[in-house]
Amino acid sequence: MRFLGNLDMHEDYLRSIIFGFQDSLVSTTGVIAGVAAGSNSKELVILAGLVTITVESLSMGAGQYMSEKAVHQMDKSGKHTDNLYLVGGLMFFSYFLGGLVPLTPIILFKLPLSITISVVFALCGLFILGYLKAHIVKVNPFKSAIEIFILGGAATLIGLVVGRLFKV
Repeated sequence: MRFLGNLDMHEDYLRSIIFGFQDSLVSTTGVIAGVAAGSNSKELVILAGLVTITVESLSMGAGQYMSEKAVHQMDKSGKHTDNLYLVGGLMFFSYFLGGLVPLTPIILFKLPLSITISVVFALCGLFILGYLKAHIVKVNPFKSAIEIFILGGAATLIGLVVGRLFKV
């Protein structure tokens, strides 16, 4: 598989990057939007975002490492050649960077405007991620972008609804 020109990319590396970035955009935005809707406290929203990004990036990276290790241990054919540390690291860093997309507007702007900007940034990030992924795997880029946009948007909407239902 070719990635960014002539750089060879193992499919497990691509999976880690896409999964980490997408999951972080969705999860972090859902948490941030939900906490903002339920508390209207910028400090609490930033804290929730930082905790989410930190804990989840570590958890996702470790989980990716452990699941890939299990696959390697089960594989008797030797076809799984990806580096376990690299897949875990890619998951960690893609999750961490993805989470900064919706958190940055919260830090820079006042509520409630920052929540709107955060959701827009996250949805644009999802759309771009779906579009880029489609180009890498050679499928319809618009369809891929819309698919991830809708799925991610639905999860963000759920975060908002839960936050409004359980205000503190």
